[in-house]
Amino acid sequence: MRKRRQRQDEIKRIVREERIRTQRDLVVQLEKCGYHCTQATVSRDITELGLRKLPEGVYVLAEDLHLQRMISELVLSVAHTNNLLLVKSSTGTAPGVAAALDAADIDGILGSIAGDDTILVITADEPSAQRLQDQIDKFRGE
Repeated sequence: MRKRRQRQDEIKRIVREERIRTQRDLVVQLEKCGYHCTQATVSRDITELGLRKLPEGVYVLAEDLHLQRMISELVLSVAHTNNLLLVKSSTGTAPGVAAALDAADIDGILGSIAGDDTILVITADEPSAQRLQDQIDKFRGE
């Protein structure tokens, strides 16, 4: 039971950070992390975790679907420096996008401040900012 939970936590991390298109890709990434499992095991994990595929063919966590939709439809650009991320969105949508980011409970986000069309996200460190920028870019289809 414990090993399954640890493996599934690792799957969540991988899916948030990488562009996983197939179950085989996920098996390979898990092996790199020290988890040796079959594609059948990964298939069961995908079902249990409620992973979904985006139209672009990339897996996403079910709890990230709302965030993905908001980002793909409303975010115009994203840039970071050090531990700060600047997200530009359509006029009037920044508070909703910031709320979705906060609700997603993404590791490394300390908080956000939203204006009308700009969000400042403060992360724990520069690698967290880069991971978040990569995730936002992934959700934007880039």
